[in-house]
Amino acid sequence: MKLSVIIVNYNVKYFLTQCLLSVEKAEKEFAKQYGKNQTEIFVVDNNSIDDSCRTVKEKFPGVILIENKKNVGFSKANNQAIRQSSGEYVLLLNPDTVVPEDIFTKTIEFADKHPEAGGIGVKMIDGNGNFLPESKRAFPSPEVSFYKMFGLSKIFPSSKRFGKYHLSYIDENKTSEVDVLAGAFMLLRKKTLDKTGLLDEDFFMYGEDIDLSYRITQAGFSNWYFPETPIIHYKGESTKKGSLNYVYVFYNAMLIFAKKHFKEKKYIFYSFFIKIAVVLRAIMSAFKRIFNFLFLPLCDALVIFSGFYILKPLWEKIKFHETGHYPPEYLTYAVPSYIIIWISAIIFAKAYRFPPDSKRLFKGILSGTFLILIIYSLLNENYRYSRLLILAGTAWAMFFSWLVRALFTLAGTEKFAFRKKKHIKTAYVVKPDEFLKSAEILEKYCENKSENILIKENTYPEIKEKLEKEHFDKTVLSPGKLSYKNIIKIISQKSAEEYEIAYPDIGFIIGSRKVYVDNYLFEALNFDIEKKTNRIAKRIFDIIASLLFLILSPVLVLLVDDKKNYFTNIFHVLKGKLSFVGYIDCDKCPETEKLPEIKKGILHPVTYPVYDADETVKINFRYAKNYHITDDIYAVYKSFDKISNKKL
Repeated sequence: MKLSVIIVNYNVKYFLTQCLLSVEKAEKEFAKQYGKNQTEIFVVDNNSIDDSCRTVKEKFPGVILIENKKNVGFSKANNQAIRQSSGEYVLLLNPDTVVPEDIFTKTIEFADKHPEAGGIGVKMIDGNGNFLPESKRAFPSPEVSFYKMFGLSKIFPSSKRFGKYHLSYIDENKTSEVDVLAGAFMLLRKKTLDKTGLLDEDFFMYGEDIDLSYRITQAGFSNWYFPETPIIHYKGESTKKGSLNYVYVFYNAMLIFAKKHFKEKKYIFYSFFIKIAVVLRAIMSAFKRIFNFLFLPLCDALVIFSGFYILKPLWEKIKFHETGHYPPEYLTYAVPSYIIIWISAIIFAKAYRFPPDSKRLFKGILSGTFLILIIYSLLNENYRYSRLLILAGTAWAMFFSWLVRALFTLAGTEKFAFRKKKHIKTAYVVKPDEFLKSAEILEKYCENKSENILIKENTYPEIKEKLEKEHFDKTVLSPGKLSYKNIIKIISQKSAEEYEIAYPDIGFIIGSRKVYVDNYLFEALNFDIEKKTNRIAKRIFDIIASLLFLILSPVLVLLVDDKKNYFTNIFHVLKGKLSFVGYIDCDKCPETEKLPEIKKGILHPVTYPVYDADETVKINFRYAKNYHITDDIYAVYKSFDKISNKKL
């Protein structure tokens, strides 16, 4: 056996399917030169919940599948397959990769010609054709890590000293000897592994590639960067690389590596900077979250307050012919109270979700005004200052809050800008019988109007010339029409802003940003409602709302039909037997078995009655997949009169 391919999978069914399809083609090309039965493919699944194992069994019966009952980590999962493998070479391959047909042939030819090569890595690009610098790296010595952590490697990429982390001074298209191979593609000589040992299972995820690369060089072999057959690596589809948990796991892996291979003095120095980096990253992450959450509300508060500050003296001059008629308490107490109500109403209207939405913004401000006027009418005359000022403040808030967002849109500040709906031009490099299905799948997700153009040219040079000559916003490529090698070439040219690879016969399309699935509910069973922070927030909301409803019960009980059950339901929520918001009940919806289990809800995510089973499934899936605490707040706010509905 010449080659054993090992893929460790965790909840990336569609990426895994695409990877295996490309591996199958590479295997056929490899067989032409090395003969049949010279390749074996392993998939080690780390207890995925997205039907990955069933997909492998049904679509790839020749693959050797190892099903773990828990997530044992990347190193241990790879070692399981390595121990069973019989190939002269072992390839560790990420599931979120696409390989060209000649990948096995070319890399193994190179390895056979370089017996000193213990490991080989390749050039990697992302889904939009950008070169991934981690394709070639140096060992993370304290000096190299210091330059990386403090940004010197980015400032001086051509410097042999400062640019060493990603070896950025080495041409990305030049075959070179390097220190570290990327774990996304590591071609290893089996006799090298016999000498170095397998992956270190102390590394759960991240760092194991650096550790093994180091041990390869210590064993007298070399590591090579081989760019002649590039691959696509969608980078981090199994993990969220921007998350604080990723930062902790990655830097902890670096500490394990340092403790294992550095001398004590170097380790102390290295660990000191690593810990500083983790703390700084945590602070930056927390600050970024707080900033993103509070920025628009603070802008709105400032805009509204400035409006009253300007409008108050103008109105005083018009009505009373003098300024200073209203007491100082008006700006220090009354206006801030209005602002709190308006901001709360905008939150209830979900207008602070990204990207901002003008309709929700106006709806929130008008709802807030209505509530302010109700409270105003109940106040003592001494605290009723001016209805007209409230209405003028409403108009000011609507216009200038909208204007702030419009200015962010013009400035190109994507995070706080309105969603831009534009006319996009999409090229479909697919077979004619794949065209309509591919366009149908994408249009389920697309909010922009798209001009869909089928590329009728058949040869690669003709297709390449057409795509370069005519600008397209998006290009959809099909392995049914093009080889994976040519798909990778086209994406590398970066002539379009976005690329997707289409598999309409299977029912999905993979892009650089997301997976587009015909049955989009099952795109990826990663539910936000399962996150620990969201579960805690949901429970805290239930408790706070219950206590508030009990305190205000003399008034609120008048709004419901069943007074007795009002209190019964609230006490059930306090005890944790019920939640204020849960899934819509559906006996004819077996798909809901895949949803995370939550408490039965008194209310539902939507305020209107739902009778159709398919619509019920969609609503429940959306609620679980995109859950945010404001969903519960909004549902209670809109359906409070139904809070006494009998549930237990």
